[in-house]
Amino acid sequence: MAPEHVWRPPTTVERDHTERPRARTKPDPRVPFLILTDLLGLGVPAWLVLRAGDQPGPWAAAATAALVWTCVRTARGRYAPQLPVEGVGTVYSPVGDWLVLVGALAVLLAATGGGLDPATAVTALVPGLALAVLAGAAGRLLRTAGRRGTRRVLVVGEAAGLDRAVKLLNSREGHPYSAVAVVPVGPVAPDCGTPVPGRLAPEPADDDVTTVLGGAFAHDADLVLVAPGPQLGEDRLRRLAWGLHDGGLALCVLSDLSGVAAPRVRPVSAAGLTLLHVAPPLRRGPQAVLKTVVDRACAALGLLVLSPLFFGVALAVRFSSPGPVFHRQTRHGRHNRPFVMWKFRTMVADAESLKEQLAAANESEGPMFKIRRDPRVTRIGHALRRTSVDELPQLLNVLRGDMSLVGPRPPLPEEVSRYDERELRRLAVRPGLTGLWQVSGRSDLSWQEAVSLDLWYVDNWSVAGDMGLLARTVRAVTDGRGAY
Repeated sequence: MAPEHVWRPPTTVERDHTERPRARTKPDPRVPFLILTDLLGLGVPAWLVLRAGDQPGPWAAAATAALVWTCVRTARGRYAPQLPVEGVGTVYSPVGDWLVLVGALAVLLAATGGGLDPATAVTALVPGLALAVLAGAAGRLLRTAGRRGTRRVLVVGEAAGLDRAVKLLNSREGHPYSAVAVVPVGPVAPDCGTPVPGRLAPEPADDDVTTVLGGAFAHDADLVLVAPGPQLGEDRLRRLAWGLHDGGLALCVLSDLSGVAAPRVRPVSAAGLTLLHVAPPLRRGPQAVLKTVVDRACAALGLLVLSPLFFGVALAVRFSSPGPVFHRQTRHGRHNRPFVMWKFRTMVADAESLKEQLAAANESEGPMFKIRRDPRVTRIGHALRRTSVDELPQLLNVLRGDMSLVGPRPPLPEEVSRYDERELRRLAVRPGLTGLWQVSGRSDLSWQEAVSLDLWYVDNWSVAGDMGLLARTVRAVTDGRGAY
């Protein structure tokens, strides 16, 4: 290799380290609080349970358990800054940590010959697990509400991939990345409306690192996102990574695996290659069984508890306009099987016959039919739609097994007849009473956005994720945005 092509660390761009964002120059102030919470949250309840059970040495046993708990959490990186994962619950990380704790303490107990009763000892550890789960959930809610973890991103890549990445990052919510500037590769100009502090040549050049570092420092970016392409090959990307890391910047590489949740991806190294193992979507197994059990049980309980509300709404619908109380409509469910879906009637009785007359006013660019101010909707219907109360009779469909509490939107037969292969994948799981579509804007979303959200759910659902979506549904219903 010619001497001029040997990589050298950047020397032409210097950054005043006193101007770096505070989060990168000071330790995370939450870490001592998290450690103290884990110590006391497991140790104090364990001591109380052991003392109430007349176990020998309750103080020493509880202190040991608390210390081992924090060691397990530290070893598994729970106090380190967490990479954001969009749309997936992380309730299983404390559970996994707790199982490791139980195993470690069992080995320790056997080695020391302690006289603790195993059942009492395990019971003493349960409050610590519950507190860790609650603390993790509270922390995620605070991060989502406060948005203090927003990363300022400089995007590097060829114009096409760069434009797509920037537009998605800056148009969607629910993630902590904000694209503040771009450095295109090659002569094609980007079309994303973001500042361009520099440009890389089509071929590798000596100033690649200094150009990217200069752009990042000029816009106070703390992360460089690279969209690989023909002009950003393996060797060029490796040298860029060396320079960015030596310059104090983090690097993130955009993958072509769109629509795959991070927990399904496991990186491994083999023969000098970095391989990404992608786990298949959940279709069978314990989580699928648990989802069915939770669906049926919650639907039965909901119908029982909400029966007074159903009676009141039925009276309001019946006396506000002529026609039946319930609107029954054929929809398509899992594996494209048709079923009859129940809703409270929100339109005039002859709404279906009027649909053709309103075809020209359709505001949806896909197979869905949506009008923001649909003249067929009754006065009480507007209120029911805004609060989503009209959807509650679908609990009957959940109880029957036609639907789930969480899933894609159940489509009409005429919509399904126009589906392509990609859109038909929405029918791989049971449709839901709520879902990503419901909590992300509902009817304000474009057809392609709604399909993308449904497809993401189909491939990445989990019981923990469903619980998070049910919680977000409450906020979406209260907000009422996109409901018409």
